[in-house]
Amino acid sequence: MEVISQDRILDINIGPQHPSTHGVLRMVVSLCGETIININPIIGYLHRGLEKMAENRTYLQYLPIVDRIDYLSGFFCSYAYLNGIEKLLNITPSEKAKYIRTITMEMNRITSHLLWLGCFLMDLGASSPFFYAFIEREKIIDILEDLTGSRMMYNYYTLGGVKRDIDIDILNRIKEFSDHFETALKEYEDLIEGNPIFLSRTKNIGLINKETANQYSITGANLRASGIKKDLRKDSPYLIYNNIDFEVPVLNNEDSFSRFVIRIKEMRESKKIILQCYNWLINHIKDEEIKSNINFMHIKPEGKVISEVESPRGLLQCIIHADGTKKPYRIKWRTPSFYSVQLINNLAKNYKLPDLMSIFGSLDVIMPEVDR
Repeated sequence: MEVISQDRILDINIGPQHPSTHGVLRMVVSLCGETIININPIIGYLHRGLEKMAENRTYLQYLPIVDRIDYLSGFFCSYAYLNGIEKLLNITPSEKAKYIRTITMEMNRITSHLLWLGCFLMDLGASSPFFYAFIEREKIIDILEDLTGSRMMYNYYTLGGVKRDIDIDILNRIKEFSDHFETALKEYEDLIEGNPIFLSRTKNIGLINKETANQYSITGANLRASGIKKDLRKDSPYLIYNNIDFEVPVLNNEDSFSRFVIRIKEMRESKKIILQCYNWLINHIKDEEIKSNINFMHIKPEGKVISEVESPRGLLQCIIHADGTKKPYRIKWRTPSFYSVQLINNLAKNYKLPDLMSIFGSLDVIMPEVDR
């Protein structure tokens, strides 16, 4: 291996002013010409202390904050938090509440993947797919806004279920979107997969083999694109996933292109799950049990619990240590983006500088999830 003298190495800063880094991440990149020799990712510029804040708030006061752990996947954060409390209090949500949580989370998964898709292509210099992806994303956002009252920070789940019922108009709009969404996915594939520039910048770029993925605790689509079939919805089913027919897409090519294909396939599977939830809910529209009758303001759980969910970025865990008071003693979040950031030096080393953004973009990192 060629030994590179120090006077040929140039250290440059990429970030933290968000140049395609999907948040305020600073990367100190060592270059020899345009070849990446080393990357030192530096986090903390966005740190908001969301774990520490839990210690000074009641369980109810902390609830709206968890949407901001991952602002693109608020339903998943809310579920992980509330499911932990429900375990401590031995609360089991009604079947209807489980279906509503599932259908909203899968819609949230699609909105997250669509934003990733548009931003990923824009990182590579293609602006049109960004607008194509946001056309469909906006349709879901409009539905969720009418259901929850918010377009991003939903705060819709509550102890034992959801805050308000889902009506037949919302369900019919969900069905209308789902029926059309396959056409949109086909449009994305036709627009993107045959593009020679996109292929040259993603195929055989940023390889994550199985050993590296396990070593860095990678989960979600990034793991499944490396040939490891792990999905919490199948491996340890929660809510009503054991009653739902869906597949877990897996690829073995390990590159940035595979991570793109996996997320397209996952959106198809989410659509299948949504339609099955719709069919159940439309037949149980008059059921009224959507939340528990326990007063959230006066709960005093006690014990330790780990609650987990398969978020759009991978395994999301909320660890709650409750000491029998109205406020948590300690809350810890395990977020998948934190592990993906650690992987960037391993992936990008010996590639060219322009490859850095295609590699990093393919990982779907959300920095608020990293700087908790």
